Order: sequence, then C-alpha cells, then structure tokens
Amino acid sequence: MTFSIVARDPITGAFGVATATAGPMVGALVPHTRRGFGAAATQAMTNPYLAIDTLALLDGQPAEAALRAALARDAEAERRQIIVVDRAGRVDGWTGSECVPYAGHLTGDGVAVAGNMLTGPDVLKDMLASYRQSLESSGFASSLLQALIAGAAAGGDSRGIGSAALRVHGDQAFADIDLRVDFSEDPMAAIESLFEQAVSGSYADFFATVPRRRG
Repeated sequence: MTFSIVARDPITGAFGVATATAGPMVGALVPHTRRGFGAAATQAMTNPYLAIDTLALLDGQPAEAALRAALARDAEAERRQIIVVDRAGRVDGWTGSECVPYAGHLTGDGVAVAGNMLTGPDVLKDMLASYRQSLESSGFASSLLQALIAGAAAGGDSRGIGSAALRVHGDQAFADIDLRVDFSEDPMAAIESLFEQAVSGSYADFFATVPRRRG
C-alpha cells in the first residue's frame, strides 16, 4: 500500500521521512519524528503506536533494540511494516509475514526504505540509489523527495498513488519542513510544487524569521 524512506542527515543530524500511498492522507499516520532521537515510518496495516513506542524507546537504546521491544508489544506484528533511524544513524526495519506482496525493506548507512503492495523490488532499490546519489549533489530534504519520486517512477504502489508527505525535523520543537498532499490526481507533482515553495520564495523568507530556541 505504501512506500517510504527514513534517514538522518549526516551533516546536520536532522531526521527525515518521505512517504506515498494509493489512499488519502498518508501523512496523518505513517511519518513520525522525535527531535534529537530519530524518525520512523509505520505502514501496511498501520499501527501508529508502533512508531511512537519505538521512538520513545530510543532514549537509551539503539534503533534495533527499540524496534524489537516495540514489536513485542504488538500482537499483530506480522501485519505491520516499519523502518526507523536513530540519532547515531543506526537503522532497522521490519516487514511482517502477512504484509501484502511485493513487500520488503532495505537498509543502508543512515537510511532505510520500505514498501508493501508494490509493483516489485525495483521500487525500493531505485529509492535507495536515488537518495544516495542525490545526497552527494543536493540537500538532505531534496534527496528524500527525489527518492520518493524515484520510487513512484519505478512503479510505486501497485494501485497507483493518491497522497504523499515529506517531513524533516531538525533541532527545533517544530519541523523544518512538513508537507502533506492529502489527496491528488498527481501527488508527486503536487508535493514537488509544495517543496519549491517551502525552500524558496516568500514562504521560505517568512519561515526564516520564525523564532528559534537553543537547546
């Protein structure tokens, strides 16, 4: 149903999640971030508490241990899919045996991708490759978006794509970027347009004036 990427910016330490699905409002339940600790995407038969619990458990535990402890609390873990990254860039993922094929996840240094009900494994391979390539030439947020676009171009959700979201959380209590296309005939184009408004032009100028706090 959904394909997602989570990552930690190797330069700033910010966390990011990008996700898309055939249904509406993917940004409501799938992407999760916790300032200073990590990011997660919870999907398939979505249990938002799986991500919430995992991020809470990152206080004192690495990604793998936190995720396994959270999964142990979920009686229907085999229906879930989740990927997580922690503040050290460690990642882990879970794809339950009851997730609808094609379903799987891939992990790398500071990044993980996952999807279910996909057109095939190339969706995830292309997302990971795009992120790595874009990170060398573009900013962190742009690399997340490009990975999502690459996943869609590779086939994405086998039912089509109806919504998308992108969230980047840095050192403030609020997110640096928090974009949601809750429903669109072309959510990839719509989220690209929103991204351009977020990083340039009048909105970007306004956002730069929003008060920040240290620590």
